[in-house]
Amino acid sequence: MTENILELHSISRSYPARQGLFGRKVALRVVDDVSLSLRQSETLALVGESGSGKSTTGRIALGRPNSGYVRFRDAELPPTDTPAWRRMRRQMQMIYQDPLAVLDRRLSILDQVREPLDIHDIGSASGRNEKAMAVLDTVGLNASHAQKLPHQLSGGQRQRAVLARALIMQPALLVCDEPVSALDVSIQAQVVNLLMDLQKDLGLSLLFISHDLKVVRQIAHQTAVMYLGRIVEHGETNLLLSSPAHPYTKALVSAVPVAGRRVRERIILKGEPPNPAARPTGCAFHPRCPVALPECRSISPRFSSLRDGRSVACHAVQTEPSSQDAGS
Repeated sequence: MTENILELHSISRSYPARQGLFGRKVALRVVDDVSLSLRQSETLALVGESGSGKSTTGRIALGRPNSGYVRFRDAELPPTDTPAWRRMRRQMQMIYQDPLAVLDRRLSILDQVREPLDIHDIGSASGRNEKAMAVLDTVGLNASHAQKLPHQLSGGQRQRAVLARALIMQPALLVCDEPVSALDVSIQAQVVNLLMDLQKDLGLSLLFISHDLKVVRQIAHQTAVMYLGRIVEHGETNLLLSSPAHPYTKALVSAVPVAGRRVRERIILKGEPPNPAARPTGCAFHPRCPVALPECRSISPRFSSLRDGRSVACHAVQTEPSSQDAGS
Protein backbone atom coordinates (compact mmCIF):
# COMPACT_ATOMS: atom_id res chain seq x y z
CA MET A 1 0.00 0.00 0.00
CA THR A 2 1.27 3.48 -0.88
CA GLU A 3 2.25 5.43 2.23
CA ASN A 4 0.75 8.78 3.15
CA ILE A 5 2.97 11.80 2.65
CA LEU A 6 0.50 14.29 4.18
CA GLU A 7 -2.09 13.80 6.91
CA LEU A 8 -4.51 16.35 8.32
CA HIS A 9 -5.97 15.27 11.66
CA SER A 10 -9.15 17.05 12.84
CA ILE A 11 -7.83 20.43 11.75
CA SER A 12 -9.82 23.61 12.35
CA ARG A 13 -9.20 27.27 11.65
CA SER A 14 -11.21 30.23 12.91
CA TYR A 15 -10.72 33.97 12.70
CA PRO A 16 -12.08 36.74 14.92
CA ALA A 17 -14.89 38.70 13.30
CA ARG A 18 -17.50 41.24 14.32
CA GLN A 19 -21.23 41.10 13.64
CA GLY A 20 -21.89 44.48 12.04
CA LEU A 21 -19.90 47.66 12.57
CA PHE A 22 -20.48 47.81 16.33
CA GLY A 23 -21.63 44.22 16.90
CA ARG A 24 -20.14 41.67 19.24
CA LYS A 25 -17.05 39.68 18.35
CA VAL A 26 -17.60 36.17 17.04
CA ALA A 27 -15.39 33.35 15.83
CA LEU A 28 -15.54 32.87 12.07
CA ARG A 29 -14.93 29.12 11.70
CA VAL A 30 -13.61 28.63 8.18
CA VAL A 31 -12.36 25.04 8.50
CA ASP A 32 -14.06 22.73 10.97
CA ASP A 33 -12.75 19.31 12.05
CA VAL A 34 -11.28 18.22 8.70
CA SER A 35 -9.28 14.99 8.41
CA LEU A 36 -7.65 14.01 5.12
CA SER A 37 -4.65 12.06 3.85
CA LEU A 38 -2.63 12.27 0.65
CA ARG A 39 -0.69 9.28 -0.61
CA GLN A 40 2.83 9.50 -2.00
CA SER A 41 2.99 10.44 -5.72
CA GLU A 42 -0.79 10.89 -5.97
CA THR A 43 -3.17 13.83 -6.27
CA LEU A 44 -5.91 14.70 -3.82
CA ALA A 45 -8.41 17.29 -5.07
CA LEU A 46 -10.43 19.62 -2.84
CA VAL A 47 -13.60 20.87 -4.52
CA GLY A 48 -16.54 23.02 -3.50
CA GLU A 49 -18.11 26.43 -3.93
CA SER A 50 -16.19 29.64 -3.29
CA GLY A 51 -15.96 30.24 0.44
CA SER A 52 -16.15 26.56 1.36
CA GLY A 53 -12.70 26.59 3.02
CA LYS A 54 -10.62 24.91 0.31
CA SER A 55 -7.82 27.50 0.14
CA THR A 56 -7.62 27.81 3.92
CA THR A 57 -7.25 24.03 4.16
CA GLY A 58 -4.40 24.20 1.64
CA ARG A 59 -2.63 26.87 3.67
CA ILE A 60 -3.11 24.88 6.88
CA ALA A 61 -1.35 21.96 5.19
CA LEU A 62 1.77 24.16 5.06
CA GLY A 63 1.36 25.76 8.48
CA ARG A 64 -0.53 25.21 11.70
CA PRO A 65 -4.27 24.96 12.43
CA ASN A 66 -5.99 26.44 15.49
CA SER A 67 -6.70 22.86 16.56
CA GLY A 68 -5.73 19.44 15.29
CA TYR A 69 -2.37 18.77 13.69
CA VAL A 70 -0.63 18.17 10.37
CA ARG A 71 1.82 15.34 9.68
CA PHE A 72 4.27 15.40 6.79
CA ARG A 73 6.25 12.23 6.11
CA ASP A 74 5.30 10.81 9.51
CA ALA A 75 6.50 13.90 11.40
CA GLU A 76 4.19 16.48 12.92
CA LEU A 77 4.64 19.91 11.39
CA PRO A 78 6.65 22.14 13.78
CA PRO A 79 5.42 25.60 14.86
CA THR A 80 5.59 28.12 12.02
CA ASP A 81 8.57 30.48 11.64
CA THR A 82 10.92 28.13 13.50
CA PRO A 83 14.13 26.70 11.97
CA ALA A 84 12.62 23.20 12.02
CA TRP A 85 9.51 24.43 10.18
CA ARG A 86 11.61 26.23 7.55
CA ARG A 87 13.63 23.08 6.89
CA MET A 88 10.47 21.03 6.42
CA ARG A 89 8.79 23.82 4.44
CA ARG A 90 11.44 23.48 1.69
CA GLN A 91 9.84 20.17 0.78
CA MET A 92 6.35 21.69 0.61
CA GLN A 93 5.63 24.42 -1.95
CA MET A 94 2.58 26.42 -2.99
CA ILE A 95 1.26 27.29 -6.47
CA TYR A 96 -1.19 30.20 -6.41
CA GLN A 97 -4.09 31.16 -8.66
CA ASP A 98 -2.69 34.46 -10.01
CA PRO A 99 0.96 34.12 -11.09
CA LEU A 100 1.32 37.86 -11.76
CA ALA A 101 0.43 38.60 -8.13
CA VAL A 102 3.14 36.19 -6.95
CA LEU A 103 5.99 37.28 -9.21
CA ASP A 104 8.05 40.44 -8.63
CA ARG A 105 7.45 42.65 -11.65
CA ARG A 106 10.90 44.26 -11.30
CA LEU A 107 12.99 41.08 -11.51
CA SER A 108 13.68 38.79 -14.44
CA ILE A 109 12.20 35.30 -14.45
CA LEU A 110 15.69 33.78 -14.05
CA ASP A 111 16.39 35.88 -10.95
CA GLN A 112 13.10 34.88 -9.37
CA VAL A 113 13.49 31.19 -10.08
CA ARG A 114 17.04 31.30 -8.67
CA GLU A 115 16.04 33.35 -5.61
CA PRO A 116 15.23 30.40 -3.27
CA LEU A 117 18.77 29.08 -3.84
CA ASP A 118 20.14 32.53 -3.03
CA ILE A 119 18.09 32.79 0.16
CA HIS A 120 19.24 29.38 1.42
CA ASP A 121 22.80 29.88 0.12
CA ILE A 122 22.76 26.68 -1.91
CA GLY A 123 25.62 26.18 -4.40
CA SER A 124 27.76 28.75 -6.20
CA ALA A 125 26.44 31.70 -8.21
CA SER A 126 27.12 29.98 -11.53
CA GLY A 127 25.73 26.71 -10.27
CA ARG A 128 22.52 28.42 -9.19
CA ASN A 129 22.04 29.90 -12.64
CA GLU A 130 22.59 26.51 -14.27
CA LYS A 131 20.10 24.85 -11.95
CA ALA A 132 17.53 27.60 -12.53
CA MET A 133 17.90 27.26 -16.30
CA ALA A 134 17.53 23.48 -16.03
CA VAL A 135 14.30 23.84 -14.05
CA LEU A 136 12.96 26.41 -16.51
CA ASP A 137 13.66 23.95 -19.31
CA THR A 138 11.78 21.26 -17.37
CA VAL A 139 8.61 23.39 -17.32
CA GLY A 140 8.92 24.35 -20.99
CA LEU A 141 10.60 27.77 -20.81
CA ASN A 142 13.84 28.67 -22.61
CA ALA A 143 16.67 31.20 -22.28
CA SER A 144 14.69 34.01 -23.92
CA HIS A 145 11.90 33.58 -21.36
CA ALA A 146 14.43 33.59 -18.52
CA GLN A 147 15.57 37.14 -19.26
CA LYS A 148 12.08 38.64 -19.51
CA LEU A 149 10.04 40.40 -16.85
CA PRO A 150 6.74 38.84 -15.74
CA HIS A 151 4.54 41.27 -17.68
CA GLN A 152 6.33 40.26 -20.89
CA LEU A 153 5.09 36.66 -20.61
CA SER A 154 1.69 35.15 -21.28
CA GLY A 155 -0.47 33.85 -18.44
CA GLY A 156 0.52 30.25 -19.13
CA GLN A 157 4.22 31.16 -19.27
CA ARG A 158 3.97 33.03 -15.97
CA GLN A 159 2.36 30.01 -14.32
CA ARG A 160 5.17 27.84 -15.67
CA ALA A 161 7.67 30.29 -14.13
CA VAL A 162 5.89 30.06 -10.77
CA LEU A 163 6.00 26.28 -11.04
CA ALA A 164 9.73 26.41 -11.82
CA ARG A 165 10.32 28.58 -8.74
CA ALA A 166 8.49 26.01 -6.61
CA LEU A 167 10.42 23.08 -8.12
CA ILE A 168 13.87 24.63 -7.66
CA MET A 169 13.96 23.35 -4.05
CA GLN A 170 13.05 19.81 -5.17
CA PRO A 171 9.85 19.54 -3.09
CA ALA A 172 7.92 16.37 -2.43
CA LEU A 173 4.55 18.13 -2.08
CA LEU A 174 2.88 20.86 -4.14
CA VAL A 175 -0.25 22.60 -2.87
CA CYS A 176 -1.94 23.96 -6.00
CA ASP A 177 -4.56 26.60 -5.23
CA GLU A 178 -6.71 27.05 -8.36
CA PRO A 179 -3.55 27.00 -10.52
CA VAL A 180 -5.35 27.03 -13.89
CA SER A 181 -8.60 28.91 -13.22
CA ALA A 182 -7.20 32.23 -14.53
CA LEU A 183 -5.95 30.67 -17.78
CA ASP A 184 -7.57 30.06 -21.16
CA VAL A 185 -8.96 26.57 -21.69
CA SER A 186 -6.21 25.52 -24.11
CA ILE A 187 -3.51 26.81 -21.72
CA GLN A 188 -5.24 25.09 -18.81
CA ALA A 189 -4.79 21.75 -20.57
CA GLN A 190 -1.09 22.44 -21.13
CA VAL A 191 -0.45 23.30 -17.48
CA VAL A 192 -2.47 20.31 -16.22
CA ASN A 193 -0.59 17.96 -18.55
CA LEU A 194 2.69 19.49 -17.35
CA LEU A 195 1.75 18.85 -13.72
CA MET A 196 0.84 15.26 -14.52
CA ASP A 197 4.13 14.72 -16.38
CA LEU A 198 6.13 16.24 -13.50
CA GLN A 199 4.29 14.05 -11.03
CA LYS A 200 5.19 10.97 -13.05
CA ASP A 201 8.84 11.99 -13.56
CA LEU A 202 9.58 13.44 -10.11
CA GLY A 203 7.19 11.50 -7.89
CA LEU A 204 5.42 14.67 -6.73
CA SER A 205 2.36 14.59 -4.50
CA LEU A 206 -0.29 17.20 -5.25
CA LEU A 207 -2.98 18.76 -3.10
CA PHE A 208 -5.06 20.26 -5.92
CA ILE A 209 -7.66 22.88 -5.01
CA SER A 210 -10.21 23.60 -7.71
CA HIS A 211 -13.85 24.25 -8.54
CA ASP A 212 -13.47 22.84 -12.07
CA LEU A 213 -14.60 19.22 -11.94
CA LYS A 214 -13.47 18.55 -15.52
CA VAL A 215 -9.88 19.34 -14.52
CA VAL A 216 -10.26 17.39 -11.29
CA ARG A 217 -11.46 14.30 -13.18
CA GLN A 218 -8.32 14.48 -15.34
CA ILE A 219 -5.69 15.00 -12.67
CA ALA A 220 -6.91 13.71 -9.29
CA HIS A 221 -6.75 10.18 -7.88
CA GLN A 222 -8.88 11.04 -4.83
CA THR A 223 -11.39 13.86 -4.34
CA ALA A 224 -12.81 15.47 -1.20
CA VAL A 225 -15.89 17.69 -1.40
CA MET A 226 -16.07 20.61 1.05
CA TYR A 227 -19.10 22.56 2.19
CA LEU A 228 -18.91 25.38 4.74
CA GLY A 229 -15.58 24.20 6.13
CA ARG A 230 -16.36 20.48 6.38
CA ILE A 231 -15.80 17.44 4.18
CA VAL A 232 -19.12 15.95 3.09
CA GLU A 233 -17.89 13.25 0.67
CA HIS A 234 -14.52 11.67 -0.07
CA GLY A 235 -13.43 8.90 -2.37
CA GLU A 236 -11.85 7.77 -5.63
CA THR A 237 -12.34 10.54 -8.20
CA ASN A 238 -13.94 8.72 -11.13
CA LEU A 239 -16.33 6.89 -8.84
CA LEU A 240 -17.28 10.02 -6.90
CA LEU A 241 -17.90 12.10 -10.03
CA SER A 242 -19.71 9.39 -11.98
CA SER A 243 -21.96 8.35 -9.10
CA PRO A 244 -22.09 11.10 -6.44
CA ALA A 245 -23.77 10.17 -3.17
CA HIS A 246 -24.12 13.40 -1.17
CA PRO A 247 -26.84 15.83 -2.41
CA TYR A 248 -24.29 18.65 -2.52
CA THR A 249 -21.90 16.59 -4.65
CA LYS A 250 -24.80 15.70 -6.95
CA ALA A 251 -25.54 19.41 -7.43
CA LEU A 252 -21.91 20.19 -8.24
CA VAL A 253 -21.64 17.33 -10.73
CA SER A 254 -24.96 18.23 -12.38
CA ALA A 255 -23.56 21.67 -13.25
CA VAL A 256 -20.76 20.20 -15.40
CA PRO A 257 -21.62 20.30 -19.14
CA VAL A 258 -21.57 16.91 -20.86
CA ALA A 259 -20.71 16.72 -24.57
CA GLY A 260 -23.36 15.14 -26.78
CA ARG A 261 -26.30 15.85 -24.48
CA ARG A 262 -28.76 18.55 -25.47
CA VAL A 263 -30.67 18.50 -22.22
CA ARG A 264 -29.26 17.66 -18.83
CA GLU A 265 -31.16 17.77 -15.59
CA ARG A 266 -29.43 20.23 -13.33
CA ILE A 267 -29.92 20.48 -9.59
CA ILE A 268 -30.33 24.14 -8.62
CA LEU A 269 -29.54 24.72 -4.96
CA LYS A 270 -31.69 27.18 -3.03
CA GLY A 271 -30.16 30.38 -1.70
CA GLU A 272 -26.54 31.04 -0.81
CA PRO A 273 -24.13 29.21 1.51
CA PRO A 274 -24.77 30.24 5.15
CA ASN A 275 -22.55 32.66 7.03
CA PRO A 276 -19.75 30.65 8.75
CA ALA A 277 -20.22 32.88 11.80
CA ALA A 278 -23.85 31.70 12.05
CA ARG A 279 -23.57 28.05 11.05
CA PRO A 280 -26.92 26.23 10.95
CA THR A 281 -27.51 23.59 13.58
CA GLY A 282 -27.30 19.96 12.56
CA CYS A 283 -26.15 19.50 8.97
CA ALA A 284 -24.94 22.84 7.61
CA PHE A 285 -26.31 21.94 4.17
CA HIS A 286 -29.89 21.27 5.28
CA PRO A 287 -31.30 24.78 4.47
CA ARG A 288 -30.40 24.21 0.79
CA CYS A 289 -30.77 20.44 0.58
CA PRO A 290 -33.56 19.08 -1.66
CA VAL A 291 -33.80 15.82 0.31
CA ALA A 292 -33.33 17.07 3.89
CA LEU A 293 -34.78 14.88 6.64
CA PRO A 294 -36.12 16.11 10.02
CA GLU A 295 -32.96 14.96 11.82
CA CYS A 296 -30.80 17.02 9.45
CA ARG A 297 -31.94 20.18 11.25
CA SER A 298 -30.66 19.12 14.65
CA ILE A 299 -28.12 16.28 14.31
CA SER A 300 -24.77 16.71 12.59
CA PRO A 301 -24.21 13.69 10.31
CA ARG A 302 -21.23 11.42 10.86
CA PHE A 303 -19.15 9.83 8.14
CA SER A 304 -20.16 6.39 6.98
CA SER A 305 -18.34 4.12 4.56
CA LEU A 306 -20.18 2.94 1.47
CA ARG A 307 -19.53 -0.44 -0.08
CA ASP A 308 -17.60 1.15 -2.94
CA GLY A 309 -15.02 2.60 -0.53
CA ARG A 310 -16.27 6.18 -0.40
CA SER A 311 -17.04 8.08 2.79
CA VAL A 312 -20.07 10.36 3.03
CA ALA A 313 -21.60 12.47 5.80
CA CYS A 314 -25.35 12.56 5.09
CA HIS A 315 -28.40 11.27 6.95
CA ALA A 316 -30.28 10.70 3.70
CA VAL A 317 -27.51 8.62 2.14
CA GLN A 318 -27.05 6.56 5.29
CA THR A 319 -30.71 5.59 5.29
CA GLU A 320 -30.91 4.73 1.59
CA PRO A 321 -30.98 0.94 1.07
CA SER A 322 -29.00 1.32 -2.15
CA SER A 323 -26.03 2.83 -0.35
CA GLN A 324 -26.05 0.31 2.48
CA ASP A 325 -27.16 -2.89 0.80
CA ALA A 326 -25.63 -2.68 -2.66
CA GLY A 327 -24.26 -6.04 -3.67
CA SER A 328 -25.95 -7.90 -0.85
